Parts: sequence; C-alpha cells; structure tokens
Amino acid sequence: MIIPVILAGGSGTRLWPLSRSLYPKQFMQLVDEPTLLQSTLLRFSALEGVERPILLCNDAHRFIVAEQLREIDIQAAAIVLEPAGRNTAPAMAIAALLACKQQGDPILLALPADHHIRNTEGFLATVRKGLQFAEQGYLVTFGIAPDAPETGYGYIRKGPVLDSGAADNAASDPPAWTIDRFVEKPDSDTARQYVDSGQYCWNSGMFMFRASKLIEELETHAPAILSACRKALADGRSDLDFFRLDKAAFVQCPSDSIDYAVMEKTRAGVMVSLTSDWSDLGSWEALWQAGEKDAHQNVVHGDVCLQDVQHSFVHASSRLVTAVGLNNHVVVETKDAVFVAPRDHVQEVKALVDHLKRHQRPETVAHTKVYRPWGASEDVDIAERFLVKRITVKPKAKLSLQKHFNRAEHWVVVKGTALVTRGDEQFILKEDESAYIPLGTVHRLENPGKIPLELVEIQSGSYLGEDDMVRLDDVYGRHNGED
Repeated sequence: MIIPVILAGGSGTRLWPLSRSLYPKQFMQLVDEPTLLQSTLLRFSALEGVERPILLCNDAHRFIVAEQLREIDIQAAAIVLEPAGRNTAPAMAIAALLACKQQGDPILLALPADHHIRNTEGFLATVRKGLQFAEQGYLVTFGIAPDAPETGYGYIRKGPVLDSGAADNAASDPPAWTIDRFVEKPDSDTARQYVDSGQYCWNSGMFMFRASKLIEELETHAPAILSACRKALADGRSDLDFFRLDKAAFVQCPSDSIDYAVMEKTRAGVMVSLTSDWSDLGSWEALWQAGEKDAHQNVVHGDVCLQDVQHSFVHASSRLVTAVGLNNHVVVETKDAVFVAPRDHVQEVKALVDHLKRHQRPETVAHTKVYRPWGASEDVDIAERFLVKRITVKPKAKLSLQKHFNRAEHWVVVKGTALVTRGDEQFILKEDESAYIPLGTVHRLENPGKIPLELVEIQSGSYLGEDDMVRLDDVYGRHNGED
C-alpha cells in the first residue's frame, strides 16, 4: 500500500508577482492545463496500490486545496492544516503518524506540490524502483542528474551503487546509490565542479519510506520534532473536511528539513536517480526553460507584442504588454505589479519581495482577485472612501452572515440571481437590479441558482479594510479575522 503525501505549504516568492503568499505557485496553471498541485495528484494515478493522498497545507490555503481536489475528482484521506510553517521534517512526521493511525504501516511517497514532470512513465518507473528499497526498510530520496551547474538546488553526493535485490531487476532500471552526503546550494564554481565530477545529483525533495521506519529514525535523530508532532496530532481537531493541528503544540516544534533532521544522519538512506525530466519551477529562469518557445526563443503568455526580442520570458496577465530590443529578459505583468529583470538576475526577486514585505506592501500577500470558499472577489477601483469589487458566487454557495461598522455596500447584479438577507428582510435580486446595505446592517449574499452569480459591489465609508467585518454565522466554519 502506497499513500502519497503532498506537501503544499510553500509560498513561492521567487515567482513574484504571479505567486503570492495567499495564492502561491502550486495552485497556478504555469505550464500545463491543470495546476501544479493537480498535476502532482494526477501523476501517480496509474501507480499500482495507491491509496487516497494525505495533503499538508497552510490554513489560509485550505479552501483552495479542497476546490482543486474537487475539480479533478480526487478525495483526500486527510487535508492537514499547519498553523505555522515548520519545514518538511515536521510535515512528514505528521503524515507518518497519521498514516500509521489510519492505515496500519503503509509506504509513504512524499512529494512537493509544485514540481513539473512531463515524462510520467519515467517518473513512475523511478517510484517503482524506490518502492523496492522502501519495502526493505530504506529511506529513499530521488536524485536528479544535473544538466547544468545550478546554484539554486542542493546536491547529494553518491556513495556505492546499490542493487535492490528484486528478481525482476533489469539493467534499464533507474540506478541507485547509498548516500555519501548532502551539500548546501553551492556557488557557481563549486556547482560546476559537482556537475563535471559526475558524482552528484540535484536534491529533488521527493522521498519514499515506510511510515514506521521514518518514525523510528525520527525517534533516534529528532525526538523533539516527533514529540511535538505527536502532541499536535493528538490535541488537534476535525473542522469540516480538514484536520487542524493543535497550534500551541505545533509552534513549539523545531523547524527543520527532513534532509537535516534525518537523511544526513541515518544509515538507511538510499538515492534513486529520477529517469524523467524534472523542474521545481522555482524561478522565472526555470519557467523559461520549461516553456514552449517561439522562433526567437521567447516564452510568451497572454496579450504580448514583441519586436526584436530574443531569449526572453514575457507574461501578460491583464493587459497588452509590448517590448522592443530585449535579449535574455523576464517581463511579468499583473493587474497591480510589473516585474522586469535580466534572466541571470531573477534569483534576486526573493530579496526584492523581502524588501516589499518590510514596507508592508499588500502586493506580496494577495492579487487583486482573491479566492474564497464561496467564489472570488476582485478589486476593480479604489480611492479615498470607496472601493469597487467584482464578486462571483458559485451556485448554491453563500457568504457569511455579517455586518460592518465603517462601511456601507451597494450591490448590482450583472449575471445570475442573488438571494439577499438585509436585517429582518429577505428578497431576490435579478440581473440589472440592485440593493443597498446601510452601515451596521446585518446582511448575507447567496446564490440560489444553477449558474455563477456575478455582481458589482461598491463599498463606501471611512474604513474599507477586510478586517471591518463581524461574522455572525458561516457555513465554512470561518471566524472573525479568517478569510
């Protein structure tokens, strides 16, 4: 039995301004039609003996995760909500403890939610090879044969070659080695030496092991992590379709990667070479490498017009983007931000985002369009004392029963039918009809129909922040201050 463990808690700051903390890259369609999370889930659907996955994600992303699973008709064994980021070792500890509790002692296949792999058959062949070692009690990591002196990845030095001992082991199987050591992200000269030596693989961040074996190794090498995770799980609670880890226990857990906490210390580590294309799409350069290129080696998305531009990545989200005379550049446009950089400087975007965060710029947190469990809202125009939003409500969905102390609202239905609660009255609004919600009035918006409800919301008042809301009832279990 194999249980996929999907690690979906990343923030994806290196792909700003497309990827933001409330809508990071794993939930976006960056290369394929499905999102990266959906592609990850679909990738192992042809693998034999696979049970429903366990997903771990940030609390703020819970409804996005649930909706994206629903869109591809996959049910999770559990969607675990992490109240704070604690890196991969605690996440995998939680998954192992939960899997043992629910399923006995399965093999866990731990995968980041934001990797891009086109060759699914090669990926599955590698996983099957890893399974042979995991069933023997090894902790398996999947290494990537490097094709360039990449400084954005960690590296793993190969030890002696291993044979899985399986009767059907073929010469064409992916090779496997013991692990000599893990090394940090190198500088360019060191990375070139690693690649030239042929003794190193990129660290993919993908792992496979029996749940009980990981728990045993954590008990030996990281007992504080295991103890905190046991308490966070024991004191946690179910919330609708999610499981909330206990916050007080989980924030006390040491933050560490599975590489440092276990893999660098264990004697049971094995590396299997991934016989497939692979990218973590961790930078704009990686997206250029993975993208389909035109005759001038440009990767283009959206409404773009180029003249004398070569070897560049240009992404337009909301308007026409034009460029003349660029070479080896990245240009990314969203409704509220534009990013421009030479391709060999794109790794510096993380420092740029850190700078913006220090200045509390909202562009690092959310897009102008924000997804909610009931649909989405998008800022259209804002000025002193007014804000215009476009609201979309899914069929049969409803917003929370709420009131505001500092703003009034005016709703105009553009498409569909709205059921409005305003104080003690309840009434239907159809297309081209409107309603006014005075300041302080208890109200709710619902979509009783079979098609999405679209409306324009005009807010007016002295304060228009999202925290000017008192929730009185919510079908999604949200409290005041939660999205």
